[in-house]
Amino acid sequence: MSAPHDGYGQYPPQQPAEQAQAPYADQAYVNPAAAPPPPAGAHHAADHGKKKKRAYAAQAFDVGVGGNAALPGQLPSQLPVGGGQFGAPAPAYGGYPQPDVQPAAYAAQSQQPYGMAQPAPVAGYQAPEPYYPSAGAPPAAGGVAGLTSGMSAMNLGPGAQQQPQQLPPQARAGPLNQLYPTDLLNQPFNVSELDLPPPPIILPPSSSVTPSPDANCAPKYVRSTLNAIPTTHSLLKKSKLPLALIIQPYAALHDLDDPVPVVQDQVISRCRRCRSYINPFVTFLDHGHRWRCNMCNLTNDVPQAFDWDAAAQKTVDRWQRHELNHAVVEFVAPQEYMVRPPQPLVYLFLFDVSYAAVSTGLLATSARTILDSLNRIPNADRRTRLGFIAVDSSLHYFSVPKDTEENGETSMLVVSDLDEPFLPVPQELLVPLTECRNSIENFLSKLPDMFINNQNNGSCMGSALRAGHKLISPLGGKIVVLSASLPNVGYGKLEMREDKKLLGTSKESGLLQTANSFYKSFAVECSKNQVSIDMFLFSSQYQDVASLSNLPRYTGGQTWFYPGWNAGRPEDAIKFASEFSDYLSSEIGLEAVLRVRATTGLRMSTFYGNFFNRSSDLCAFPAFPRDQCYVVEVAIDENLTKNVVCLQTAVLHTTCNGERRIRVLTLALPTTTNLADVYASADQSAITTYYSHKAVERALSNGLDSARDLLQSKVTELLQTFRKELAGGSMGGGLQFPSNLRGLPALFLGLIKHVGLRKSAQIPSDLRSAALDLLSTLPLPLLIQYIYPRLYSLHDMPDNAGYPDPETSQIVLPPPLNLSSERFVPYGLYLIDDGQTQFLWVGRDAVPQLLVDVFGVADRAQLRVGKGSLPELENDFNERVRAVVAKSRDHKSKGVGSIVVPHLYIVKEDGEPSLKLWAQTLLVEDRADQGMSYQQWMGALREKVSF
Repeated sequence: MSAPHDGYGQYPPQQPAEQAQAPYADQAYVNPAAAPPPPAGAHHAADHGKKKKRAYAAQAFDVGVGGNAALPGQLPSQLPVGGGQFGAPAPAYGGYPQPDVQPAAYAAQSQQPYGMAQPAPVAGYQAPEPYYPSAGAPPAAGGVAGLTSGMSAMNLGPGAQQQPQQLPPQARAGPLNQLYPTDLLNQPFNVSELDLPPPPIILPPSSSVTPSPDANCAPKYVRSTLNAIPTTHSLLKKSKLPLALIIQPYAALHDLDDPVPVVQDQVISRCRRCRSYINPFVTFLDHGHRWRCNMCNLTNDVPQAFDWDAAAQKTVDRWQRHELNHAVVEFVAPQEYMVRPPQPLVYLFLFDVSYAAVSTGLLATSARTILDSLNRIPNADRRTRLGFIAVDSSLHYFSVPKDTEENGETSMLVVSDLDEPFLPVPQELLVPLTECRNSIENFLSKLPDMFINNQNNGSCMGSALRAGHKLISPLGGKIVVLSASLPNVGYGKLEMREDKKLLGTSKESGLLQTANSFYKSFAVECSKNQVSIDMFLFSSQYQDVASLSNLPRYTGGQTWFYPGWNAGRPEDAIKFASEFSDYLSSEIGLEAVLRVRATTGLRMSTFYGNFFNRSSDLCAFPAFPRDQCYVVEVAIDENLTKNVVCLQTAVLHTTCNGERRIRVLTLALPTTTNLADVYASADQSAITTYYSHKAVERALSNGLDSARDLLQSKVTELLQTFRKELAGGSMGGGLQFPSNLRGLPALFLGLIKHVGLRKSAQIPSDLRSAALDLLSTLPLPLLIQYIYPRLYSLHDMPDNAGYPDPETSQIVLPPPLNLSSERFVPYGLYLIDDGQTQFLWVGRDAVPQLLVDVFGVADRAQLRVGKGSLPELENDFNERVRAVVAKSRDHKSKGVGSIVVPHLYIVKEDGEPSLKLWAQTLLVEDRADQGMSYQQWMGALREKVSF
């Protein structure tokens, strides 16, 4: 076992059981009688009646080798960090000795550095602990009950009547998080560290009653770039680190998948001055009759009904209330939170029926998917309304009759006036789903045939959007655009402006900006009327995603891009149908606003995400999605005098079921005057998310070169600051950085080489614009994977990989590998997954038996490359590979909601060059397409820092 302070991100070495696996030298099975007994934890094959696990390698090898194996001549117990080529880290940097005296609450922290996993008691890859609980606290349960603990600091409990004595930050005993400097050149980043939780939030100790384990906010809802806040603006500026919140109010598309405590009695206690909601971190005074706001210190009266159950007509225990025990709660809002009655859920579909949409099968597939998904569209309150408009060079309205009307047929009304489009029968164009269900089904089944012979290449989508806005603005709702054409007539007309000569030049940034001011101004008008727009774009030709994506950007929507889509390919049709059906079933919020409040001295300065900034601190969402995140930059305006600061996010919205609610997320963070505490508490994933939004903003305003320069200068600045302030200015031949930030240079390199930002003359502007949209909206776990994809070695998976874990029932993934071709062997099988696309890489020397087991073909020439799917074969290895591919797509297990179903591409190492090159661009640590390798990148940073 390693020394207690060997660094960060240590994982147990691979066990011998993972390596003592005979390869398929001659495509023959290993003799079970001669095989060693299976190790503990690797009994799945026997349990399932399957064949013994195979390892596929070259004929000359005696043991399994590859991404999951030891190097030649190396015992498994001698494997370096993460099972890779890297050496074991040196002892922790000596400038920060462990304090001699620590409070009991920190005792466990001194046992080993942050991020260091315990040795595994059984063979095989073991997943890292999901989080680090406070010392002495029992592990928290999953879901809402698994919100991060460690809150022994706050004064909450029946006997807590007085304000606890607050120690000045400099009087704190022991550090908040131990700082473990590491040498980036001799102890390189390992991808396994991205699975580790952020540095724990350590609040000061208190003798009062300990709050619920759920008192502090779970990282899946709100993460701070710093888990210890500098007390002054000058200290924050000195650190060069950003202070920002990464907010993801929902962790799933449906409430059932991520239940949050709901306060039903409509008794909502808020501070009279700052309007913060009561939360687990307030202090009760005057025998519980009053409470002191943890944001602004104002004393407030406790509502009379706070301890009374009106339904049961009896007193209740205050300390059982959800808002005093959970950092994430929802309040059912009383009447005063409503400007008007809660709006119904409204979907207005704008179908492109031009020749391009009909010939590719878009119209037929989208109509069929809506028809099959009518039962999935939220309609619990039976108020959901649907409307349909078809668009080519004219507008085609559809008047859908109620089911009770005899001989009722849907009628089509064509309007050719695109300058001032009017609504011929406005009262019959937006119909209740419940009352018109049969008529809607009949209409959707006949819609594709109505335009089957349409040869019209025009698209007046801009005029259709204006007509749709006029139709639903009295109620509000969603406009869903399904388009395969460039809007070329009417309002918002766009021109073909793609010029390959501009790609890769300084003039390329012009292609990423809107070509028509209509789209931004119209989007702002929609936001004011509670109208949100989602774009599903399918053109195989230029479609000007840069202009059209302005509509979702300012209305709380999203842009989904399907380049070269054609329903004739089953993979394309299935992907879109699955994603569109999940989109329709998602329980979105309506007419929502988001506001962040904080302790006096903190101010929300800048907001990033898809919404309209209605005022300096209020973000407006006509529809609130469940699959996006938002970044809020925090400024320090006044010196902070408290040991603990709180930040609270509130989302006021209407549910799909017509209920007005407020979702409240509260985060408590310690303060510090110590720069070492600031760096030790920094969250590298949250920092990367913040700078991805900053880079997108810079790319759209100043160009791609400026965005890349921003990222390189920022990581250089952080390294220089750490060297100067915390490493004594001397680095020798190394590159010092805190262990909890060791992945930051690799993540920034991934951003610079990402398809949205990298310097290249081969990336179409539509593809780049769609990638920039994802970089500025994806939830943190998916964004990190999008920037630094996952790589798994499949041909030599550990014995438990691809099987359900006995304790969690979740499929076990192989250990991830760093994104370098050095990890590949020519006979290997690898999965590369960035969350949007998956590549199954087949080595040029893959043995026939591997091809038979996975793909059902014995000859490499028979292997179909490109977009496809894995066949379901009756063998153990095929089932495990399919399980790993499916598990890698599992968004729920990552604590996020998403409708995306990644395409799977089969890639042969000696196959189609363009497909192979595409897959290789995801290998961030390799040199490709004018981009540096990881070694070159680190060398360049070393030179800049030393200069």
